[in-house]
Amino acid sequence: MREAHSRSQFLRLAAVFVVIAVGLALRRLGYAVDLPFVVVKYGGSALWGAMVYLLVALVFGRSPRAVIAVMALFIAISVELFRLYHTPGLDAFRLTTAGALLLGRIFSLWNILAYAVGIAAACAFDPARR
Repeated sequence: MREAHSRSQFLRLAAVFVVIAVGLALRRLGYAVDLPFVVVKYGGSALWGAMVYLLVALVFGRSPRAVIAVMALFIAISVELFRLYHTPGLDAFRLTTAGALLLGRIFSLWNILAYAVGIAAACAFDPARR
């Protein structure tokens, strides 16, 4: 049983790296290969939501997938709501690449929907599902 859990966690970690790589590639190259704005913008947000699910699953690996998904959605919504909070230092960080990728710049309800889609997809295709 422990070996199966370790394998599941390894697969989730590998999936995190794949999702991050695909998300960065989408944001960096999406427009260059003429992908539509909606695909680049909200595809990246959906992948970010999937990444959050996978990271939560790494920490709470033995929890039911539905619980992991709810926790991931709570985190994603919290980060999106945090975009409504502004200080000069925080806004300066948001203008950096790291700040934009981690925190984002502008609040959007559409992002929350994209996160939910990404979380649902990650939950459905969770490498640790039985």
